[in-house]
Amino acid sequence: MFKEFKKFITEGNVMDLAVAVIMGAAVKEMVDGLINGLIAPLIGAATAGIDMKEMAATVAGVKLQYGLFLDALVKFIIIAFVVFLMVKAINKGRDALNKESEASPTTKTCPYCKSEIDITATRCPHCTSQLSE
Repeated sequence: MFKEFKKFITEGNVMDLAVAVIMGAAVKEMVDGLINGLIAPLIGAATAGIDMKEMAATVAGVKLQYGLFLDALVKFIIIAFVVFLMVKAINKGRDALNKESEASPTTKTCPYCKSEIDITATRCPHCTSQLSE
């Protein structure tokens, strides 16, 4: 049982999860800095300093703090947008790397016998057909 546990801890999913949690915490700090340092002050300036967290209504003697929800919703949308931009940039970079690593083809298919032949061939070595390409 100890060997199985050791294998579980040191291989695959647990290590991947640990890396994901650490990277998630780092991204959270970065996004929090962006929100608290840049975006929240701009929103505060645009809304004349209204603090959404303080918005509330009293219904039947119960204080409903809908401002907390609005504040969380705005933060969620901002975070989702920032993560979207980051993923989009990473995918674009990955696609650029994949395009560079793709080698040009060295073979082609004979249109007559469908055999794979050298790309520079002018005659198919299998069916001896003259190739126009």
